[in-house]
Amino acid sequence: MEEGRVNRIPGVLRVSFAVVTLLGSLSLVTWRQSRALESLAGLESLQRQTSLAEAERVELVRTIQALESRVRVVPAARERLGMHLAVTEEMVFLPEVKP
Repeated sequence: MEEGRVNRIPGVLRVSFAVVTLLGSLSLVTWRQSRALESLAGLESLQRQTSLAEAERVELVRTIQALESRVRVVPAARERLGMHLAVTEEMVFLPEVKP
């Protein structure tokens, strides 16, 4: 009987080792997947922030273009600085100077 019991111990150890290895592998896979999901959530958040920043940039460029437009500048120059559009007699063309 002693001999049968001695042969069982290595078998039990092998099965135990296999179960522990399987559980460890499953735990590692679960941990990796949870880390990947966290990284994906962070990436999506950054993409949303980038999209919002790009939309804000486009809106600011539109605002700058509207403020720089002739339609806006001419009336503002008249009102604030007393300027007017030059007529032909007021224009002076200077010759091109070459270095």
